[in-house]
Amino acid sequence: MIAAMPDLPIVDSHVHLWDPSLHEIPWLHGNDRLNHRFGLPEYDAATAGLHVEAMVYLEVDIAAPYKLIEAQHVSRLADTDPRLQGIVASAPLEYGAQAREFLKALVAVDPKRIKGVRRLVQGESDPRFCVADRFVEGVRLLPEFGLSFDLCIYHPQMAAAIELVRRCPETSFILDHIGKPGIKAGLLDPWRAQIDELASLPNVTCKVSGVTTEADLDHWAIDDLAPYVHHVLAAFGEDRVVYGGDWPVVLLGAEYRRWVEALDALTTHLSPEARAKLWAGNAKRFYRLEG
Repeated sequence: MIAAMPDLPIVDSHVHLWDPSLHEIPWLHGNDRLNHRFGLPEYDAATAGLHVEAMVYLEVDIAAPYKLIEAQHVSRLADTDPRLQGIVASAPLEYGAQAREFLKALVAVDPKRIKGVRRLVQGESDPRFCVADRFVEGVRLLPEFGLSFDLCIYHPQMAAAIELVRRCPETSFILDHIGKPGIKAGLLDPWRAQIDELASLPNVTCKVSGVTTEADLDHWAIDDLAPYVHHVLAAFGEDRVVYGGDWPVVLLGAEYRRWVEALDALTTHLSPEARAKLWAGNAKRFYRLEG
């Protein structure tokens, strides 16, 4: 077991919890590592020795008929654990104005804890899916409900993501997994310039998460991650970067505590104030958490 690192409170801005025996999650089929129950007890075991003071739940790409049920289920879980302070739920934003009724029903599930929505873009074959007019219309609805948008893409979709953000200036965005750059292949460009462009837009924050799963899963080293992590830290600045564990998907590339140890090592150059913001403070502010 590694030592408790970092030696300060953590807000985990990206936690998945699931039980395939209860809900249909199609992408887990055939995935021997992840197609199991990962609940709060499993998360606690994985984070033993770390001071996780709060969590944000991220939707798990559950089958469409379960999307509201997922929010209801996690709301009940949150009643049992005060650390689970935020929920980012799934919503069919591609329906444009018709998504409004879904968002009304979603927020009513748990007005206190539902902080944002995510509609996965990463798996869409159309590289301009997220800038279709109806999708943009759906994303523009979110401020009406006090919701942010988690933007989950692969790096070839960055250009469209930037366009989406520009077209929705009133919506607060957070880029999941630093835009999933091609770390395994050592691809830095054009991702670096696109990160700079995205960071120039004031309504975007960057989630430092999901990094090891874009590297060589079995053989990555900290030096492989360094240019990517250091670039987003510099581009977004200390007030717009947040830590995410990506549990349990992180297990494809690392044990949870190994990812924490790696990020801790990659951020030793930051001031104590900047580290506190990365590991906890910025997530509290972005997702409007207690405390």
